[in-house]
Amino acid sequence: MFRILKTLEQEGLLRRPEGRRYLSNVNLLTQKRFRIGYASETTDSFSEAVTQGIRWAAGRHQIDLIEVENLYSPKVALRNAQRLVQQKVDLAIEFQVYERMGSQLAALYEQAAIPVIAIEIPQPGAIFFGIDNYRVGQLAGKALVKAAQQYWHGEIDELLLLNLEVAGSLPHLRISGAESAVRSSLPGSYQILHLDSRGEMERSFELVRRHVQFSPKRKTLICGVNDLAVLGALRAFSEVGRSNLCLALGVGAFPEARRELRSPQTRMIGSIATFPERYGDNVIQIALDVLQKKQVPPAVYAPIQLITPQNIDQFYPSTLFADADKESSPRKLPATRLG
Repeated sequence: MFRILKTLEQEGLLRRPEGRRYLSNVNLLTQKRFRIGYASETTDSFSEAVTQGIRWAAGRHQIDLIEVENLYSPKVALRNAQRLVQQKVDLAIEFQVYERMGSQLAALYEQAAIPVIAIEIPQPGAIFFGIDNYRVGQLAGKALVKAAQQYWHGEIDELLLLNLEVAGSLPHLRISGAESAVRSSLPGSYQILHLDSRGEMERSFELVRRHVQFSPKRKTLICGVNDLAVLGALRAFSEVGRSNLCLALGVGAFPEARRELRSPQTRMIGSIATFPERYGDNVIQIALDVLQKKQVPPAVYAPIQLITPQNIDQFYPSTLFADADKESSPRKLPATRLG
């Protein structure tokens, strides 16, 4: 008997963590092995964290994950949905930014009787998983108000808001929530400017640089739909020598933002963390509940947290996240959209 146990241990079928007690490494499938299609957005840091989490969670639950990449293209997203329908997946996870594509994708999946989970951007008939955008905006606005009171006695000349128009009304709630919080707490006459950054660092940099080059010096609060839009704006203020005249807050706590928050000279007061690295467990659990015919709410919200230079190590210890944060370059970044 001992020889048999030893052979099974050598073959990796058993393990012996302590003493004479053996544990099995074999998980017997007691239910159908599900096939889930996952259409990811693109390859920015936020999307990669979401994708990796989904892969790990799918692997733990012995789910076959069929992956396609939407590449921030509505045409590619449509082709990918058609491909997943042809593959006859049991459920689809959609992560694409174009709100106007939602109805077309929904029609495809509905015709094939395939349930859908939509990440970040809602889709007709799909279960939504993402953040409470208005709550995020309110939290961001209140943090900016506190910073303005601390640095400038609550007196500002400009509120600069960096949008993402193609994503539609839901992500815009981040911006409107922030604007509402600032307007209700900081009285006075100051300019409010909206720019369509598309959530991209380079585009935001160009738009804000053009703006500050042709405008007088102003004490400016900056809020963006995501971190990269904000980082682009900060770079523009730095280039024209006006870093001391801006205070900024982003959304996502991307590795690029975490790096910035650790800089002693940063004018980024914080970022609203959405913890994309945790999305996978939640999304796959929702998928399993749907496939097992359990009751699931139409929207499930991810947790959020204001990350600042003072508390960043509490939520993102440098000893654990040093590699990810170090690899992110603030100068040349892939186009990202949300998060």
